Amino acid sequence: MSGIIWYVSLADRAAVAVSIICAFHCVLLPVFVVSSPTIAATIFGQESFHQILVFLIIPISLYGLILGCRRHKHNIIKYFGFGGLGVLVLAATVGHDVFGEMGEKFLTLLGSVLIALVHIRNHLLCHKFESRNVEDLSLIHI
Repeated sequence: MSGIIWYVSLADRAAVAVSIICAFHCVLLPVFVVSSPTIAATIFGQESFHQILVFLIIPISLYGLILGCRRHKHNIIKYFGFGGLGVLVLAATVGHDVFGEMGEKFLTLLGSVLIALVHIRNHLLCHKFESRNVEDLSLIHI
């Protein structure tokens, strides 16, 4: 695996992980707060935690998607990723005020799932592209 693909793969895996954490935080936080009210007093119980996750995922996601799409040339992946990021930013910044609590949760889940799926697809396309190039190079030496 070439160096750039390794970094794209790492970015894809990190973006999927942060997306999943964001979705779990959104869905399970009310359950945890009811079962253990002290969680509300920690950073995990604050709205700012959600915003930190969103602003953490933006550079990771952009890095992985832009470099990955440069390799495999499936730009639709990049556009769906940008859409997912936009939905997450919308949910984190004005989601609760504009769409209410359920609307914010829906937007967060939609954006998280979209980003996770896009990065999984980006990861697979990068590896397919890389293995195809390795096979092409091996044919040259025959």
